Amino acid sequence: MQLISLSFADGQRIPGQFALAVPDAAAHVRFSDNHNPHLRWSGAPAATRSFVLICRDPDAPSRPDDVNKEIRFVPADLPRTDFFHWVMVDIPAPVTEIHAGSCSNGFVARGKETPPAPVGARQGVNDYTGWFAGDPDMHGTYHGYDGPCPPWNDMRVHRYHFELYATDLPHCPVIGTGFDAKQVLAAIQGHVLAEARLTGTYTLNPSATG
Repeated sequence: MQLISLSFADGQRIPGQFALAVPDAAAHVRFSDNHNPHLRWSGAPAATRSFVLICRDPDAPSRPDDVNKEIRFVPADLPRTDFFHWVMVDIPAPVTEIHAGSCSNGFVARGKETPPAPVGARQGVNDYTGWFAGDPDMHGTYHGYDGPCPPWNDMRVHRYHFELYATDLPHCPVIGTGFDAKQVLAAIQGHVLAEARLTGTYTLNPSATG
């Protein structure tokens, strides 16, 4: 199975249009267009009944001590952890493409309640839900896609893995609207027929190299 994008090439930088934030000379960062990127896939097994789509950043700092702090930086060798930007289940088997901006077209403080998706698909919550939990102006439930916004003082360039899973499930067995990527990955164990990955990179720090 193959996954490609017209928005960026595998292993290349994700354009700012598809990020949550872009660099700003005065304030370090500012909100961007936050469009979901274009995705197209082919070669799924004939027995596929639905797809699952996940976007994962494996380079999120494991400790917040230095994140976005003046005159400090997040070292490139700091241990890292996953941060999930998107999870969508029940994408019908006949669907083979998601157009740029069709599922996310802008940033919504406190989260998008019902972001658009292919007919029949369901979108879970991303990890900005936890990230903004203590912010009185931003806390909420963040459904669907919200793009890259790595720490502006991080010395590591972040990778963003768009992962597509072809499953033998007509519907993913997660209930309600509050499911997250970890719950979905657990639920589809033993039901994945094929998978594909597309990786983009992004940083808000012009000095980042690692």
